[in-house]
Amino acid sequence: MSVETAIDLAAAEAFLTRHARLLDRHRFRHMVGRGNPEATLAALEAYRNPDGGFGWGLEPDLRSPESQPGPALHAFEALADVAPVTSPLAVQLCDWLASVTLPDGGLPFALPVTSPVGCAPFWTGADPRVSSLQISAIVAENALRVAAHDPAVAAHPWLDRIGEYCLSAIRTLDSRPHALVLAFAVRFLDLAHDRYPGAAEALDRLREHVPADGHLHVEGGREDELMHPLDFSPLPGPARRLFAPEVVEADLRRIAGLQQDDGGWPVDFDCYSPASLLEWRGYQTVRAIWLLHRNGLIGPLT
Repeated sequence: MSVETAIDLAAAEAFLTRHARLLDRHRFRHMVGRGNPEATLAALEAYRNPDGGFGWGLEPDLRSPESQPGPALHAFEALADVAPVTSPLAVQLCDWLASVTLPDGGLPFALPVTSPVGCAPFWTGADPRVSSLQISAIVAENALRVAAHDPAVAAHPWLDRIGEYCLSAIRTLDSRPHALVLAFAVRFLDLAHDRYPGAAEALDRLREHVPADGHLHVEGGREDELMHPLDFSPLPGPARRLFAPEVVEADLRRIAGLQQDDGGWPVDFDCYSPASLLEWRGYQTVRAIWLLHRNGLIGPLT
């Protein structure tokens, strides 16, 4: 299957030039072979705090400056983009995450927010004393993507600590969790199978909660806000067994068909400031092209 003619990369780049963050513009350029890792890392470092964590709106709906678990997942995304290049930013981020990990091994959904302006209420209202499987699993998933090419991250003790927390929390699920929790747990297990004993069994246990068509309404979100198959299984791996091949193919076609007249991809969730709407669209544009390319629907980008 090929949708190369359906994707206008020039229009996507024009959209990013007009509207996106510098980080996402560099991530795109790196992805298509016209950027360089140093530029991507320099753009990422602008969101970094002296403690080694990230804030400053790296998570677009969490604009407060202090380091938070949410922005950490986006930092790991950028650090994975530059593979095989490694950066000390990755280990320093692991160090910071270890410093805010709770006694049970999990991360809180958010730490106290010092400046709530432009922040979503689910960030400002989070309990920093309680571990969140949702944020722990998605941060761990993206850390594992970096660990695949960065030996220092792979050997960091925090990674096994968060992994064991996620496995334990997933094993205790006795009913279908929130759609985001379920999707992020599946994505963690998809990458965890070679590192953590029991990951494959845990993934099989979650199968009963994942609809065969991969569509699951996001409770508390928009009426039409859904998790889709590629939200559970972005790339080929063990989690692809949850879906028939035609289900994955249909979702890839759906993503390919979402490019807008302005060249960018839309968001299907609420944003909490005018800036975050454009930032999320830039992020979603880069992610859509990444997904289509890595799943073989767009040929060489260089």
